[in-house]
Amino acid sequence: MTETLLKEQLATCVNQLPNVVSSYRWHGQIIHDKEVLLLIKTPASRFESLARRLLEIHPYELPELIAVPVTQGHRPYLDWVCQLGSTPPGG
Repeated sequence: MTETLLKEQLATCVNQLPNVVSSYRWHGQIIHDKEVLLLIKTPASRFESLARRLLEIHPYELPELIAVPVTQGHRPYLDWVCQLGSTPPGG
């Protein structure tokens, strides 16, 4: 999934956080699952395209897909994200 999003230029960077334990209610049951949390960085202008593609390739019936607005950050890094990684940060 990560490779697809990067190759298709839908994301600039994807962090994979393994061994996340998620607990949730699903179909009337309480579920505890080990998951890999993906933090996907992409410009806001690419969110809809990324969301469509992610929903096509994700194995879950209802994956968590949320956008967290960035209000501040290291400007060179944010510029790099917005350029979809066309140049390395700081380079």
